Amino acid sequence: MTHKKKILLVDDSRTVLLMHQLLLADRGYELLTARDGEEAVEKAMAARPDLIFLDVIMPGMDGFETCQALRAHEATRDTPIIMVTTSGEPHNKQRGFECGCSDYITKPFNDNELLDKLERYLQQ
Repeated sequence: MTHKKKILLVDDSRTVLLMHQLLLADRGYELLTARDGEEAVEKAMAARPDLIFLDVIMPGMDGFETCQALRAHEATRDTPIIMVTTSGEPHNKQRGFECGCSDYITKPFNDNELLDKLERYLQQ
């Protein structure tokens, strides 16, 4: 039996988390959620997700800081991190990649774009 791929969804918005969960629920993934950066790092260390969707604008540790923290740990150094944010400006995208994200999607996201990126990173 193959193990279910684990996806960690990180966003301070319950609505966005619910949208992600509804989109991914019937696709056979194990979904974990976190509402802020600190919780995201704790859950990622414990659960070792196969992929992380990470919001940028959050209270406390923002997505950039969270991404750097995840990249600093051996357990999550190579985990694909896709930033999903309203901050689509080129300098924010550049900062995301400098912090170690694998990819960047702007909100409101297109379901197909999100699923395409998800499948691409999980097949690696």
